[in-house]
Amino acid sequence: MSQSSTETNQNQLSQKPGIQIFKAADLDKLFPKLDVGTIINQPGVNSKIVDVPVNTASNPLTIGFFSMSPGESFDFLYDVVEYKVVTKGKFVIRDKEGNRYVAEAGDVILFSPDFPVVFDGESDGEAIYTKHAAALPAFMQ
Repeated sequence: MSQSSTETNQNQLSQKPGIQIFKAADLDKLFPKLDVGTIINQPGVNSKIVDVPVNTASNPLTIGFFSMSPGESFDFLYDVVEYKVVTKGKFVIRDKEGNRYVAEAGDVILFSPDFPVVFDGESDGEAIYTKHAAALPAFMQ
């Protein structure tokens, strides 16, 4: 599975100048996550995701919410720079050479474009992420 920068006509967070605060207690209600296993047609994957467009200008920005619970591992190919900030638990990630990385709450994971990764099924955590790309329709509510 690969990300692509497909423009959408979905609502964006940045509608007008000002400050917006999204309370932690409301995030799941405001931005309900989708089942990754269903999106990638791999039923044993126990992961959820949602892309949220911040703006849809010529240089779009997207934030998102990602979580995993123990289940099957899955592959993902990043085609844009993206970083995830682990907010809870841990993520176990492997590269194509089999090197294993563990990121825990408070850690930042940076993914480079055109770099395949494996999200290990032993992962059990939550993260927020940001990318300079349009939100993916498959990852949106």
